[in-house]
Amino acid sequence: MIAFFRSGILGFGGGPSAIPLVHQEVVKKYKWMDEEEFSDTLALANTMPGPIATKMAGYIGYRVGGILGGIIALLATVAPTALMMIFLLQLLQAFKDIPWVQHMSASVVPVVAVMLAVMTWDFIKKSGSSLGWKKAIAFLAGSLFIMEFLNIHPGILIVLMILIAFIPERKREEGTS
Repeated sequence: MIAFFRSGILGFGGGPSAIPLVHQEVVKKYKWMDEEEFSDTLALANTMPGPIATKMAGYIGYRVGGILGGIIALLATVAPTALMMIFLLQLLQAFKDIPWVQHMSASVVPVVAVMLAVMTWDFIKKSGSSLGWKKAIAFLAGSLFIMEFLNIHPGILIVLMILIAFIPERKREEGTS
C-alpha cells in the first residue's frame, strides 16, 4: 500500500509521470519485479484503455498480494491522487494569477521530463544488452517512425514487435526439431 500511495501522491502530472515512481518502488526498492517484468507490464498496460498508473497498480498489486493486494494497490494509487487533485486544483485556481504560482506550476514539467528520460535511457540500455545494439536501435528508430510519422497507436506497435520477436524464435525451434 505504501509503495502505491507514495507513487500516487507524488505522481504530479498524470499517469506517465507516475511510471518512474512506480518503477522505483516496484523494481528498485521492494524488488517485486525485475526490469524485464516491469517493461513487459508497462508495455501491456499501454495497450489497454484507461489510466496507466491504475492498470499497473492493479496488476502488480494482484501479482504480489492476490485480489486483496490488487484492490489495496488500486485504492492507494487512486485515492490520494483524487483527494490531492481536488485540493490542489482549488488552491491553484484561487491563486492562479500570482507569478510565483505560475512559475511553480511550470517548473514541474522539466522534472517530469527528466524522470521519463532517465527511465527511457534505462529501457534503451536494457534493450541494447538483450537484443544487441544494432537491433535495439533499429527497433527504436522504427518505433519512432511508426508512431510519430505514420500515427500508428503504440498498442498496435507493441503487438507487432511481439510478433516480430517470436517469429524468428519459432523458425529456430522448427529448424532444430
